[in-house]
Amino acid sequence: MVFTFKGQLDAFSEKQFKTFVTHNLKNDFPFVIDLTKIDFLDSSGLGALVQTAKECKKSKLGFSVVGNSRVAQTIKLVRLGDFLNLKSTLEDALNYLRN
Repeated sequence: MVFTFKGQLDAFSEKQFKTFVTHNLKNDFPFVIDLTKIDFLDSSGLGALVQTAKECKKSKLGFSVVGNSRVAQTIKLVRLGDFLNLKSTLEDALNYLRN
């Protein structure tokens, strides 16, 4: 499954993001969080991604994050790339989940 988000992932949208993702974690399908259309990612958004990663790891559910250059740079800046299974393309993320 691929979840594509657009706009901003910040303090105003992180609650909706967490609600949506938490609801869909119940499906038990590996998934990709596609952030290539996100314009802005702040610490609240990063926190929501970290919480999602922790829930996935706890449930042994495969996931990956794809981001545009701005989002990827923010994630790498705080050294969360490996923790969030950050990939540069959707194809890379899907291949990661297949293996």
